[in-house]
This record gives sequence, structure tokens and C-alpha cells, in this order.
Amino acid sequence: MRYGWIIVFLVSGLVAFGQNSSKVKQLENQRKKALEEIEMTNQLLNETKKTARSSLNRLNLISNQILSRKKVISILNQEIGGIDTQINKMRREVNRLEQELKVKQKNYGKSAKGMYKRRKSQDKLLFILSADNFAQSLRRMRYLREFADWQKRQAAEIVVKQREIEEKRSALEKTRKNKQVLLGSRENENQKLQTEESSQKTEVQQLNKKQRDLQAQLKKKKQQADALNQQIEKQIAIEIARAEEEARIARQKAERERAEKARLAREAREIRKKQAAASGKKIVEEKEEPEPEPEPIRAERVAEVKGGYAMTREEKKLSDNFAGNKGRLPFPVTGRHTIVGTFGEQQHQDLKYVRTNNSGIDIQTSAGADARAVFNGEVTRVFVVPGYNNSVIVRHGNYLTVYSNLSQVYVKAGDRVSTRQSIGKIFTDTEDGNATILSFQLWKEKTKLNPATWLD
Repeated sequence: MRYGWIIVFLVSGLVAFGQNSSKVKQLENQRKKALEEIEMTNQLLNETKKTARSSLNRLNLISNQILSRKKVISILNQEIGGIDTQINKMRREVNRLEQELKVKQKNYGKSAKGMYKRRKSQDKLLFILSADNFAQSLRRMRYLREFADWQKRQAAEIVVKQREIEEKRSALEKTRKNKQVLLGSRENENQKLQTEESSQKTEVQQLNKKQRDLQAQLKKKKQQADALNQQIEKQIAIEIARAEEEARIARQKAERERAEKARLAREAREIRKKQAAASGKKIVEEKEEPEPEPEPIRAERVAEVKGGYAMTREEKKLSDNFAGNKGRLPFPVTGRHTIVGTFGEQQHQDLKYVRTNNSGIDIQTSAGADARAVFNGEVTRVFVVPGYNNSVIVRHGNYLTVYSNLSQVYVKAGDRVSTRQSIGKIFTDTEDGNATILSFQLWKEKTKLNPATWLD
């Protein structure tokens, strides 16, 4: 029973140690991902030339980089904490093993000393022959054999314990070295953070000097954004009206078909009466049964909400699939990328006079990158708005995705597109520091949604 409790204790310790190691490994993977985001942002910063117009964009990139850097430092702190926990557990395990080794060495030493005193075979024989009876002699012989076996096992266990202690000490030393590496990484990341915060401060100072110019740029951009939204809302209204008209026509057609069917039934009854009268047969008045309640007309198109887009069964299925993939949609750009403009109305964290209201998100990528569809759908419109170049609207049931600021468009209205299919080349503004930014919006019916929560 005593050994059973020891085994349970050992197994519990191994499970806890394994869980802690797994958590440290998970944190390491998170740190690598955050570092990849920093490297990606850094490359985009290097590609974005420093100009007056690109200053705000560069500031947003640097701010993103700082957030990612702080995330890395936070993860490093968690990793170091996890390793400290590992080290403490390993120290306790080494101490426990050393105590067990001491007990075994002490017991083995006592037994070896006793055997040394009776090392001669005559002593062992005398011990057996001095028994009171034959049965006792047999028991003493068995005792000597078992004692010798026990000594061998003790010697073997001592060797195993010594090897186990060495392995634990080696693992402990390796873990200590890992901690030192992480501490060095944290110091390095802190230094980089200080450099980035200094760059951020410089960018803010420069932008504050250009406050009037920047506010004029933002005002112009807002007007362009409003014009883009008006075009999107206009297209949504057109598609809703068209779908409703198709649904109305379908209902009228079904009504006419039902009325025609009833008329033909009445005419058939009149013909049977006339035929019976002409043949001289006794006319049996057909008992006119009241017409059954008409079956409800199953509309070809049905809107999910009043005043919404009336969908066909295929479109409803597509809409449900789109909604079911929330949080797993691919980013609508090829190559490395980062979000430089977030959804909704917000105050800029560094510039008090800058307040933005974004109907979607702005994604910066490398020159030459393509915009790509985030899900299967149908292109419903391609149009041009000053400041946003070409825009493409793709319908996914009663969801719409909008891809703006394209220099080239690879699709046309009516085309079916599939997930990750390229739909156009993103415009690179050579006058704005070579910024390559896609404006991406997501709508459900007439409501704007935050695209960031839908992307993977």
C-alpha cells in the first residue's frame, strides 16, 4: 500500500510537469507568431517611403509594431514564469531522489557491514547448523538466499537512483540555460521597444507640426469615404429592389397559374353537363363542393428580415455557410499584410486632433499584391470612386464584401468567384510613400460589420 501511494505521487508529479511543459511550448509558439507579425510590419515600414502624406500611415505601422512588441515581452514574462515553476519542481524532485538514495545507501551499508562480519562460509554454515530443528535450518537457508537477493536489488536500485539524479540535474541545468536565453531575449525586446517608442514620438512630433495639412487630408479622405459608402448603399438598395421585384413577379405568376387551374376545372364541369344533356341522359347535378383553401405559394425568393434582400434557396444556403465561417475567413489580400485602419469611429491614440470613422478596415500589404475573395459568391458590381480607384462588390447571400482601391480588376459583374480567388490588383500610391492599402468592408443587408472579427 505504501508503494502504491509513492507511484501515485510520482505519476501526479509527471503529469503536472508535462502540463507545465506543454504550456511553455504553447507560449513559445505564440511568441514566434507575434515576432513574425513584427517582422512583417517592419518590412512594410521599410517599403513605405517617408513622405509628408505617408506620415500618419507610418505612425500607424509603428504603433502596430509597438503593440506586437509588448505582446512578445508579455509572452516572454509568462514563459520565464513557467520555467521558474519547472525549475522549482525539478529541484524538489532532485532533493527527493537524493533523500531516497541516502536511505538506500545507509541500509545497504548496514547490511554490507553485517555480511562482512560473517563473510566466511563457515559462519553461514554455523548459522544454519545452530538451528533448533530441521525446519528452522530450512528457514535460515531461505533467509540467507533472500537477504543476498535483497542486497543485489538494493545495489541495482542505488545505481538507478544515481543515474536518475544525474539526468534530473542535467535537465535542470538545461532549463536554467533556457531561462537565461529568455531573459536575454526579453532584454533585447525591451531595447527594441524603446527604439520603436522613440520613433513613434518623433513621428507624432512631426505630425503635430503638420496638423493643418493632415486635417485637410483627413477631411478629403472622409469625403471620398462618404462617396464610396453612398455607392455601396445605392447598390444594396438596387439589389434589394431587384430581388423583391423578382419575388413579386414570381408570386403573381403563381397566382395566375392557380387561377387558370381553377378556371379549367369549372369549364370541364360545364362540358360534362352539356354532353350529358345532348345524349338525353338524365342530368345528375354535380354537387359543387366548396373550393379548398388555396395552398400557400412557395416564393422563389424570401427575405430574412423585412425590407432585406430576398434570397433564393441557393443564396440562403450560401449565406448560412458564410455566417458559419465567421472567424475563419482568409484575409482578402495576398502576401504579408497588417491592419493599419480599424473599424468604427475612434480617437487616434497619439494625435488628439485625429478622429477617424472607418466603415471597414484598411489592410496594408506589399506592392504588387492582389485582393482576393474571402468566400464563394457572385460579383454584383464593379465601379470607380475618386480616392478609392476601382471597387468590387461580391454578394454571399445576404452578406456583401467590398474590395476598394484596386488599380486593376480581374472580374466583372455576374462572375462567380471562389474563396481566395484573386479579383484585382491593389493600387500602390507612389506619391504616398508606395503605400499599398486595400479598403475592405463587410455588410449584412444594410448593416456594416467589423471585418476583423470575421477573418482568421
